[in-house]
Amino acid sequence: MPNRVAVLSDIHGVLPALEAVLAEPEVAAADRIVLTGDIAAGPQPVEVLDLLAGLGDRACWVRGNADRELVQARAGKPSPIDVSNWAAGELREDQAARLAALPLTVTLDVDGLGPVLFCHATPRDDEEVVLVDTRIERWAEVFADVPAEVRTVVCGHTHMPFARLVDRRLVVNPGSIGMPYGGPGAHWALLGPGVQLRRTDFDVDAACARVAAESTFPDAAGFADEYLRSRHSDTDALAVFAPRDGR
Repeated sequence: MPNRVAVLSDIHGVLPALEAVLAEPEVAAADRIVLTGDIAAGPQPVEVLDLLAGLGDRACWVRGNADRELVQARAGKPSPIDVSNWAAGELREDQAARLAALPLTVTLDVDGLGPVLFCHATPRDDEEVVLVDTRIERWAEVFADVPAEVRTVVCGHTHMPFARLVDRRLVVNPGSIGMPYGGPGAHWALLGPGVQLRRTDFDVDAACARVAAESTFPDAAGFADEYLRSRHSDTDALAVFAPRDGR
């Protein structure tokens, strides 16, 4: 049973932010590192996937909607998001095959928490939206098929960290490594024996300059400025996501 699990979500192909988190002592010492999806759709997809592949069996990968969309774009179904279409064309065949094989969910026993279900959006769908203020009735619907013994669910997708109880079940969103909403920094979580929401600060100016210099994505500088500087507040994001939460 893993004693400590670091959860990294929504990296979105941003190498400097990922490197900063992997350098954290508690991430380096974690028994397992769970990647809860949307790993490569961003300005440095090949480099991010290669760095994560180097973690070997310590890393546990879960599929996000953007990972699925990269595979679909390579198969001739373009994404509505420019950086995803560009990133899809950058991937090597082995990287695309890895993304295509990722599971929708993974369940691990974590010390102090028991069975923990990890997913990208919800346990039943890789792009369904649930939020910190989602009503209990909708949570009940989303969790209808989750085994009763699973008392903790970890999800990502909405790029905003939170931890809340839902009818005696703990729900955790670690936030986003590469596209944070609500403030700059790379957000992640540490599990076992409890839950800690963490943020890693890094030199955002230097990271933006590096992404612009190293990525061949035509709007790499714009992507870095918008997302690494977290131009979108949590209030903005909640307003955009609310209709997708059935409101």
